[in-house]
Amino acid sequence: MGTEKKDIYRDILRQYWGYDDFRGIQREIIESIGSGRDTLGLMPTGGGKSITFQVPALASDGTCIVVTPLIALMKDQVQHLRAKGVRAVAIYSGMKRGEIVSTLENCVLGDVKLLYVSPERLSSEIFQVKLRHMRVSFITVDEAHCISQWGYDFRPAYLEIDKLRKMKPDVPVLALTATATPQVIDDIQDKLAFKSKNVFRMSFERKNLSYVVRKAENKPAELVHILKRVAGSAIVYVRSRRRCKEISEFLCGSGINSTFYHAGLEHSTRDERQKLWQEDTKRVIVATNAFGMGIDKPDVRIVVHFDCPDSIEAYFQEAGRAGRDGNRAYAVLLWNGSDVSKLTRRVDENFPPKDYINNVYDCLAFYYGVGLGSGAGHTFTFDIGQFCATYHLFPIQVDSSLHILDNAGYLHYETDPDSAARVHILLRRNDLYQLDALSGDDEAVMTALLRCYGGLFTDYRYVDESLIASQAQLTRDQCYQVLKSLSKRNIISYIPQRKMPFVSYQRDREEEAFIPRSVYEDRKEQFIKRIEAIMAYAGNDDVCRSQQLLRYFGEDDVGECGHCDVCLKDRHESATFNNTTVKLILALLSDKKPHALDEVAALDAPGDDIDRALRFLVGEGKVRIDGVKLSLGK
Repeated sequence: MGTEKKDIYRDILRQYWGYDDFRGIQREIIESIGSGRDTLGLMPTGGGKSITFQVPALASDGTCIVVTPLIALMKDQVQHLRAKGVRAVAIYSGMKRGEIVSTLENCVLGDVKLLYVSPERLSSEIFQVKLRHMRVSFITVDEAHCISQWGYDFRPAYLEIDKLRKMKPDVPVLALTATATPQVIDDIQDKLAFKSKNVFRMSFERKNLSYVVRKAENKPAELVHILKRVAGSAIVYVRSRRRCKEISEFLCGSGINSTFYHAGLEHSTRDERQKLWQEDTKRVIVATNAFGMGIDKPDVRIVVHFDCPDSIEAYFQEAGRAGRDGNRAYAVLLWNGSDVSKLTRRVDENFPPKDYINNVYDCLAFYYGVGLGSGAGHTFTFDIGQFCATYHLFPIQVDSSLHILDNAGYLHYETDPDSAARVHILLRRNDLYQLDALSGDDEAVMTALLRCYGGLFTDYRYVDESLIASQAQLTRDQCYQVLKSLSKRNIISYIPQRKMPFVSYQRDREEEAFIPRSVYEDRKEQFIKRIEAIMAYAGNDDVCRSQQLLRYFGEDDVGECGHCDVCLKDRHESATFNNTTVKLILALLSDKKPHALDEVAALDAPGDDIDRALRFLVGEGKVRIDGVKLSLGK
């Protein structure tokens, strides 16, 4: 590793990704981790984080371990890497022990370049046993803000990374994040035991992205108004799954092509809707914060937050999914008086009183029959609706209580288990071939199983029911019924996909759960500060939006963006000042045909005047911007 591989890094980039050179601070990060130095990279959403560990991993001997909490993202990256001919694997909750052992042994043998692993798997005995025999090139910690108690998305499982460092003390660590305040930057390096401070920072400024806070008492009507004024692909973020469907249906009824996405949908449904949106079959996707991680769609023209998020970090990351192609894009936060009370209420919802948390802890034990001094290692499926009905509790506070108990080490609360369907063929291969009682659909499904998956005769294998249905030329429901029928006849053992959350006791039940200050009071204080920060951002109409956001992340020496709602709030003065420029733009569009923005930029007027004039004309509905084209408004 080191400076002698500079050309190799670029050769790898060209060979596997087809790019001629790196961008931003990618090369600096790659060379730093390549030389064996602990490295922290701060890159905004869409900055190309994955390149900074995938390229040096291919240039190094051994396996790069990538710790990430995003199971969907790790699966997606593994799939794309394998398509490029790169040996990559992943380990996550829900895999059978045999699959995990086989995957880790391949890493020990040196057959794998990148091993993706969820943080929860780091503490497992089998992982740590195999890790001791594994040659590791370096450890990558994605979403590194999750390790900081001062971060907005603290995950206790990330603290297990310290064990990796102790087991492999000479292996360098690469930490990556798109959102970190100065306090979090220091905490990440401390928690990951950096040998010396080493931070590469890419400015979070997005010059092509216009931030707007729109005061709107009637949010649905304002949303339609905005989407009809700004053309192109859009994301609308809401807080609840129920609202996803409501807003999407409202948009469709208003003539705007829309779909919706949240974690409660079946995997195949989510994949299908994401594909429809990415291919522009659906213009708008209404989603909870479950949508967006790892989504590579560069031409999103607008991101609208219908509901205000809990923090500037979350808002900045989600808003940053607009305009990754470098063309003008918009991030709009809809805001009204009720948002203040809603945000304030979230403090009590996220941090119920400690007595309430202990009551939930006791009720859980009664619910499952777990006595004092027992329960450690036991896992139970958890129906929150039934649980709350039984004990007359409220789901939001129960959900928060269980997360706090998880952070305190009493339970592991998995709200979105990755529990794909599993199949094990119970007959011997010869016996299966001699069966003569199979229908045509039975044979089609069995053929599809054997064609798509190996090892079905020896153990359970995770299967994709949609893939089997497609191969058997059946609908998904028909395939499901066939699999159930085969299981009833003891030809196969079939465990359908299950979305039910589960609770695992991490230690024996105690008389009272002690919630430490670091888990409750400190976290609550930080949560309140983040709520106050996002409310201050939404309510401050005197300071450039971009400046407010960048200063929050420690970038103080930045100028006004010139195109947010604050910079352009005095529309009347802008219109007067740009009157000549406005006339030039309208004259260009007088032929009623779309014109490239490059043509507008070439007009005989200063660039700032053109930008202000365009903002005024778009705001007045006189022109529309569609990607890189400008046309008269409708």
